[in-house]
Amino acid sequence: MRGKIISLFIFSVLMLAGFLASAQCAMCTKTAQQLGEKPAMGLNSGILYLMLMPFGIVGFIGYYWWKRYNNSGSSE
Repeated sequence: MRGKIISLFIFSVLMLAGFLASAQCAMCTKTAQQLGEKPAMGLNSGILYLMLMPFGIVGFIGYYWWKRYNNSGSSE
């Protein structure tokens, strides 16, 4: 139970930190500066949104692998 609470807390902190992050590379920053402030914020949000899927997939695989490893080790 405590592990779930800790993981939920870490997930919440990381999700909130995403709103403050600047996810633009140098080329995207130059393009965003030419577009204006509001489109630049939209571009940054889009980059963060696209970044979530690979991290979610890797996290799911890692969690599944960890669960499977712990279950096989406890039966011995």
